[in-house]
Amino acid sequence: MAIEKAPFSYRSPSLLLLLCLLLSGTYLPVLGLRLGINYGQIANNLPSPSRVAVLLQSLNINRVKLYDADPNVLRAFGNSNVEFIIGIGNEYISSMMDVNKALSWMKQNVQPYISRTRITCITVGNEVFSGNDTVLMVNLLPAMQSVYQALVALGLDGQVNVTTAHSFAILSNSYPPSAGAFRQDLAQYIQPLLNFHAQIKSPFLINAYPFFAYKANPGAISLQYVLFQPNSGVTDPNTNLNYDNMLYAQMDSVYSAVKAMGHSDVDIRISETGWPSMGDADEVGATPDNAAIYNGNLLKRIAMNQGTPLRPSVPIDVFVFALFNEDLKPGPTSERNYGLFYPDGTPVYNIGLQGYPPLYSFPSSSRTMVISYLGLLPLLAAAFFI
Repeated sequence: MAIEKAPFSYRSPSLLLLLCLLLSGTYLPVLGLRLGINYGQIANNLPSPSRVAVLLQSLNINRVKLYDADPNVLRAFGNSNVEFIIGIGNEYISSMMDVNKALSWMKQNVQPYISRTRITCITVGNEVFSGNDTVLMVNLLPAMQSVYQALVALGLDGQVNVTTAHSFAILSNSYPPSAGAFRQDLAQYIQPLLNFHAQIKSPFLINAYPFFAYKANPGAISLQYVLFQPNSGVTDPNTNLNYDNMLYAQMDSVYSAVKAMGHSDVDIRISETGWPSMGDADEVGATPDNAAIYNGNLLKRIAMNQGTPLRPSVPIDVFVFALFNEDLKPGPTSERNYGLFYPDGTPVYNIGLQGYPPLYSFPSSSRTMVISYLGLLPLLAAAFFI
């Protein structure tokens, strides 16, 4: 198929700038990585979703997790081939127990977009079991079941699955990994939830942050161990498996906890992990260097298609937290500094993720061409210089 020359002419300075970035080596796509990214929006300075679409396409990141179902984002990523996990907030869980309300939500937030935007998963709530609201805990599974029934009613259950994301704090024990166990007070909620996951073949999502463990006890936990750096590792005395990083140990402790409840038929995926580049005085280890090391080494592990010691043949499935620093997030300073990028699209630190920054606007037709041809440097160059 011939490439039209007009959009690449000297009359398109935005595309000329892109070509210059490509030729200068600033553009460094992460080719072939099955990397997911959390796209939070608790901020007042983020670029528009259409500009974020250009950035992520230039990075070749094709999996995005939202915490809501923002229609502006879903429209911006139409025809982009990016897979989306969208979310139903904790505040809507009780209403989602009503199948009719779940169906209405689906018709408003999924049906209008799914023909153009690849929505593959819906999370119902976030970290419900690590809170104190027992009513919410009781309501979570019925809400998930209603959402699934709504998908079935619309014929979308083959395209979209249903799950929820959990804090690592739902475990009562994580060491050694083979002895991983869920909190006893949560067993009454987690057991039927796992049965539901197995029934509909949806994944169990866990938010795992080695940073939290290191921050809580830096004198006892090796920084090299939590940052994927060379170290002697930790050996599980029950399995003799050696762990050279904490994230894999955490993941295997979840596998063990799930197995202890009678399930080896449920996939475990990491819905959030990351490292802050800045923190308060008591947040030991929250530095740009440590964040760059953690996330950079994690990308290398993903590129190697590594599995954990307990599941070596199953590549880790990870969504990094987060795409941008979010300046309006409450809590300690670290909460506002997990981003890989500043709002102008420049990296917070260098881990090899260099894309086309979302600072510049494109006409819609040119943006389509950019997204279609990013990564095809020879074709871009040829089209420009003919």
